[in-house]
Amino acid sequence: MQPDHTPSETIEVETATVGCDGGGGALGHPLVYLPLNQEGRFDCPYCSRRYVLKEGVRLDGHGH
Repeated sequence: MQPDHTPSETIEVETATVGCDGGGGALGHPLVYLPLNQEGRFDCPYCSRRYVLKEGVRLDGHGH
């Protein structure tokens, strides 16, 4: 279970898996690929960015 915290930024996405590098540059982190959970969101463990599935987007099949 992830700790309860406020995300640094919320980004809407249209895919089941997202890549996050913290924004690149000196403040970035290694590129990681994050799968959205069943609620359609995921918080990056490095930078706390929250990725959420854009409203109205449906992921059919396996999300590939």
